[in-house]
Amino acid sequence: MTEFVLVAGAWLGSWAWDEVVPELRAAGHGTHPLTLSGLADRQGVPAGQQTHVQDIVDEVVGHDLRDVVLVGHSYSGIPAGQAAERIGDRLARVVFVDSNVPADGESFVSGWPDGRAMVEASIAENGGFWAPLTAADYDGQGLTGEQVARIVGGSTPHPGATLTEPAVLARPLGELPATYIKCLLDGAEPSDDVAALLTGEHWRLVTMDTGHWPMFSQPRELARILLDAAG
Repeated sequence: MTEFVLVAGAWLGSWAWDEVVPELRAAGHGTHPLTLSGLADRQGVPAGQQTHVQDIVDEVVGHDLRDVVLVGHSYSGIPAGQAAERIGDRLARVVFVDSNVPADGESFVSGWPDGRAMVEASIAENGGFWAPLTAADYDGQGLTGEQVARIVGGSTPHPGATLTEPAVLARPLGELPATYIKCLLDGAEPSDDVAALLTGEHWRLVTMDTGHWPMFSQPRELARILLDAAG
């Protein structure tokens, strides 16, 4: 039995996986949707990026999980990629869902030069938090109005320190067994750093014809891909 640890991106909590979890459980696997510190039902908990890494490690080690498929969406690819190497042989595979990936000594904002000023301005204007997106920001991402309303209604401000603190990697990310899911409505090609990782023998690419939030727009298809990644 595979144990899926599911970590959604900025502004979201464990609830983002509500339509994916039943599909994985129906296939006989364990599911552990995780809310990171400072978000959703864990608002008010202080958090930096290494807090989020530790949240994931604690979920795996605290529940003594084995044969773990660790899934990181969007921002959460950064803490998930770091946690993946720290859980050692408990890891079966890490799946990056249209996500950022960590680079040693680099932060979320340093890896996104076009958006850095926007994110840092939002953090400064919102008491140290990155303000959630508005409904209009989800246009063109394959979502229904109802799905957009659900995301917007559930989103909470994202702790700014998690976006500006650097990642810490002990070994090259390309050594991890990994699947990268590229959501084509959010850009036809992976970023340059991901493309470089995909040239290695341990990484493989899967595409989805949907936007950046497939757990809402195509949850069954996403679950199928996660099951395939689990082997």
